[in-house]
Amino acid sequence: MPADKQRLEREVVAMRVAKELPDGGYVNLGIGIPTLVSGFVAEDSVVFYHSESGVLNCGPLADEGEEDIDLINAGGQFLQPVPGMVFFSTVDGFAMIRGGHVDVTVLGAHQVSAKGDLANWMLPERGVGNIGGAMDLAAGAKQVIVAMEHTDRHNHSKIVEECDYPITGKACVSLIVTDLAVMQPTEQGLVLKEVAPGWTPEEVQELTGARLILAPDLKEYEL
Repeated sequence: MPADKQRLEREVVAMRVAKELPDGGYVNLGIGIPTLVSGFVAEDSVVFYHSESGVLNCGPLADEGEEDIDLINAGGQFLQPVPGMVFFSTVDGFAMIRGGHVDVTVLGAHQVSAKGDLANWMLPERGVGNIGGAMDLAAGAKQVIVAMEHTDRHNHSKIVEECDYPITGKACVSLIVTDLAVMQPTEQGLVLKEVAPGWTPEEVQELTGARLILAPDLKEYEL
């Protein structure tokens, strides 16, 4: 059964997302797999990382023994300081997002619909949620990439035709990268662009709650 097959590690998902970050771009990384993305950006590429807490131009995750308690990301992980790092108020941090100055945000999700609706701030069964900067990022970032596991802990698909979780943003997701596939929401539906090694499109479809359209140039996961 596909559910028992080997899926890609979280680091591999982050590595694939790193390919999408523009050189010289301003990028916001959310909690979970997105926090790993900064560790896989090409050495010759310059990315300015932004946080709504009031940081711009921070480095990747800090090495063990070099942690600074005053320098953390959205997930509470320690960051490396870099030359030109800037600190400011959270008001200015959100102003950058709302002003359209963030090129890409990479977020986790509970659900994403075939047309790119994003649900990532509340799990109804738990009755609690945390909006954070997600709604501003979904509305204000020029590009929204979702990086997540393909299914939840009960093996239910997190990619659905229509979200039944509270919506964070409507039709805002431009690309979905999971441990099984790379997909692109379009007006025609969800396009399957890449599949994980050892998986077939049919097996990915079996674990996907939305109908997949096979891209003409469908290929294996490309790092």
